[in-house]
Amino acid sequence: MSLYKVEICGVNTARLPLLSEEEKEELLRKIKQGDRSARKQFIVGNLRLVLSLIQRFQSSNENVDDLFQIGCIGLIKAMDNFDLEQGVKFSTYAVPMVLGEVRRYLRDNNSIRVSRSLKDIAYKAIYTSELIKRKTDREPTIEELAKEMDMPALEIANALEAIQTPVSLYEPVYSDSGDTLYIMDQISDKKNREENWVEHLSLREAIDKLDERENAIINMRFFQGLTQMEVAKEVGISQAQVSRLEKNALKFMKNYLG
Repeated sequence: MSLYKVEICGVNTARLPLLSEEEKEELLRKIKQGDRSARKQFIVGNLRLVLSLIQRFQSSNENVDDLFQIGCIGLIKAMDNFDLEQGVKFSTYAVPMVLGEVRRYLRDNNSIRVSRSLKDIAYKAIYTSELIKRKTDREPTIEELAKEMDMPALEIANALEAIQTPVSLYEPVYSDSGDTLYIMDQISDKKNREENWVEHLSLREAIDKLDERENAIINMRFFQGLTQMEVAKEVGISQAQVSRLEKNALKFMKNYLG
């Protein structure tokens, strides 16, 4: 990967502007008010940050143009989610988001190679989607993207599917007071509805030793196949509390049977 190119993705990196912290703050305030010109100026003014961050991935064999585009997606996400009231510099907030976006790309691109043309369509679709969301405050349909990009909807759908990021069941989605909820906690367990594993391991006696609420949670989770969110609604507590009680109950059962 060569990072000494003067032009990356059609951008002359030798002429990229550099914004002061005061200029960034002023532009961010305008962006929050819907100023599209300020939005474009802010993105261009922070491309040096993206360029400096992708230099950390020189050892990869990825095309620098691809990494730059991925980094720009991270930059746009950081810009749209940044809160001026938090009192931190934009760069402090943006760096981990840009790096995270690039790392996810590298991780997923190791096993699946996507053609450059598909990537370009997908990147354009993602950027167009962000623009439409800013206008309508909702996710656009494929048909809306197709109309905006003047391309066949099927072609856009295929491009977006080609760069889809596989998600681990252990990907954290929420954390509260040290109790982390994972994607797997929000998925129904249909296999366990048959109660085979409970009968096979003779766990009924251990379950009966639990207190009333933990007993109910274990039954709803592993006999009825409910998600933690569904259990939380049934019991009338938060999902984080359900997670904590479930872990405590399983730990008790393991010790009881051990």
